[in-house]
Amino acid sequence: MASHPPLVPDEEEAGCFPFSGAAGRGVRVAVIDSGVNPRHPHIARVAGGVCVQADGTIKEGDYIDRLGHGTAVMAAIQEKAPAADYFAVKVFETALRTKAVNLLAALDWCIEQEMDVVNLSLGTTNQAHAEGFARAVANAEETGTLLVAAREIEGQLCYPGCLPGVFSVGLDWSCPRNCFRCEHQRDGTAYYASGYPRSAPGVPRSRNVQGISFAVANMTGFVVRACEVQGRQERGLIRAALSATAARLLSKTR
Repeated sequence: MASHPPLVPDEEEAGCFPFSGAAGRGVRVAVIDSGVNPRHPHIARVAGGVCVQADGTIKEGDYIDRLGHGTAVMAAIQEKAPAADYFAVKVFETALRTKAVNLLAALDWCIEQEMDVVNLSLGTTNQAHAEGFARAVANAEETGTLLVAAREIEGQLCYPGCLPGVFSVGLDWSCPRNCFRCEHQRDGTAYYASGYPRSAPGVPRSRNVQGISFAVANMTGFVVRACEVQGRQERGLIRAALSATAARLLSKTR
């Protein structure tokens, strides 16, 4: 596994993704990030959204992205699952930083709104917040909400992505954007995906945004497709479907 982005040409943006024929139909997806620009050409549809304000309160409808990060994240997911219903949950306003309490408030909102899948291309390495995130993960499990989050940041385990019950995602620069792989570890299954977003016209890949945020986003797209195929069944069946698909993808590359 490469430790940095290799200088390779873009693979085809359009093409065949796992779970053939799926597009996320009937799946409610929340993207916790900097909001979204609904007019961006890579954004297919936005069903709504909210902003978690500095004091942790929720403001309905205020989800316009002023940083661009959330838009790129949602675009990577929508590339794979354009027919899902998307909700932007803005926790970043002027910088990619927020408080743990605000992230927990965002998760609470997603669970209360009965989201099927929540994308968290972010997290914290501060163990002091582990207990609070563990409670949020338990609440999500009770309601059937699937959390897809970063497993680690710069080699340090990241919350809530490293917790049991979360679809834990790592970064693999060598993985094409139209597939993923999984590793079964002592603390559960970890999923690995490409750290590249959708290509931006006129922007070289090496100068585009990239990293763990987009590994999570790409994996979320596959989870959403699996939810449609599996009928949004309980997470054990979704995990089994992802593992079986990853094994088939691996066999094709050998």
